Amino acid sequence: MILRRDRAMTAVLIMLDVAFYAGRAGTVSAADIAERSGLVRRGIEPLLQALSRSGLLESIRGPRGGYKLGRPRRDISLVSIISAVAGDDQTEDGTAPGPLLQRVIEPCWAEYEETLTEKMEQTTLDDLVRRAEKSGLKRPLSEPITFSI
Repeated sequence: MILRRDRAMTAVLIMLDVAFYAGRAGTVSAADIAERSGLVRRGIEPLLQALSRSGLLESIRGPRGGYKLGRPRRDISLVSIISAVAGDDQTEDGTAPGPLLQRVIEPCWAEYEETLTEKMEQTTLDDLVRRAEKSGLKRPLSEPITFSI
């Protein structure tokens, strides 16, 4: 699960972007996520779809559409985000592992992954939003001010 770091980290980045910039009721467009992240929109679409299918994100259509969190951010752990996008990354490369890989590296890797997974289960999206705020990043107003006459 953790070995596909690029895909996993991008998924966490997407979820944090939505949590940080959308607020409680707002949505964030895929284009805005891509622009702020320095990623190509076409490249993040599969991750957005996987996160939506898992229920972590909700996709809203229409002119004010975009993505919003599917659950409260305190209920979304890093493991749940990674699990939502890592399912298809668990493929074998077709080579037979040698004895060093089987007897030494794989057991060692499994121990590290277990420890990391336990820590990531305890870390929520809410924790990351608080870290972003402490780092000095400014959140937009939670509800835009609109007037009608």
